[in-house]
Amino acid sequence: MSTTEIIFLVEQAPEGGYTAQALNESIFTEADDLATLKIMVKDAVNCHFDTPEHCPKIIRLHIVRDEVFAA
Repeated sequence: MSTTEIIFLVEQAPEGGYTAQALNESIFTEADDLATLKIMVKDAVNCHFDTPEHCPKIIRLHIVRDEVFAA
């Protein structure tokens, strides 16, 4: 059974860079910038699924960023 879409939660790492964790799958990766993260996510997805037929056709990145400022 193939999945048409996979969603990753992307957050800024405290030590710098970004982390990405798939929802509903055991896939995690990290990178220094968003452009590299996209490459790493695609590679992780391809490694996780057995065959190209099982790979999702769409990868969605849900980017979460916390901002703190003085009141």
